[in-house]
Amino acid sequence: MKPALLVFALLLWPAAALAGLTEAQIGQVALSPPAGAAVPMALAFTDFNGRAITLGDAIAGRPTLLMPADFTCAQLCGPALSIAASALAQTGLRPGRDYSLVVVGIDAQDTIDDARRFTSGQVGGPGVSVLSGSDAAIQSLLTAMGYRLQRDAANGAIAHPAAYVTLTAEGRISRVLSSLALQPTDLRLALIEAGDGRIGGLTGRIALLCYGFDAVHGIYTRQIARLLQIGGALTVVILASALGLMLWRTAKRGASG
Repeated sequence: MKPALLVFALLLWPAAALAGLTEAQIGQVALSPPAGAAVPMALAFTDFNGRAITLGDAIAGRPTLLMPADFTCAQLCGPALSIAASALAQTGLRPGRDYSLVVVGIDAQDTIDDARRFTSGQVGGPGVSVLSGSDAAIQSLLTAMGYRLQRDAANGAIAHPAAYVTLTAEGRISRVLSSLALQPTDLRLALIEAGDGRIGGLTGRIALLCYGFDAVHGIYTRQIARLLQIGGALTVVILASALGLMLWRTAKRGASG
């Protein structure tokens, strides 16, 4: 994860929410997973129906979009959830079959009612979990993710990165995506990649060959070199097939004569 993505997120944060923080504190806000980082699957949370659930239960053996969120934040987290919900609906992938969505509250003081209000009408159904937890559980998760926030006690606000992560079925962090610049194509590719090609079909696996991940901006970009390599390989296969067919026909005519 590169600092540029985090700076972009903080520049969009309302000035009032940062009024009680020093420049040094703001500079510590980051989402930078350690190499090979994975979330603790046994961490216990509560879903917004009041049921106890582990993070592993929520992931349920599927590639996952994990969204840390402040359930009482409307300025940044509300729009970020709307963007994610819209992007997921356009990926062509099905929640509960192809992927899981896990929204985790980052403030233990937020209630289940806060979680319900935050997600109401935007996400829900199979494969979707909205989780609240204790300070200890939340901190264990955020530490494992390399997710660092700052609390602005004077204004009752939390400064945090505007980003999501995708997880493999085993809980390993595969990508960090910008939550405010998220596009359906980026999210589809990230989930297909997290699923190790087991979802998205052949077209999804081919698409991954044509795109590279830009960690600075948290997006996927077309890789011209790869496209040319794939096009060149296909051209060689077509020419070889045509040559082979021509030689076979020539040999057949010679044998007939």
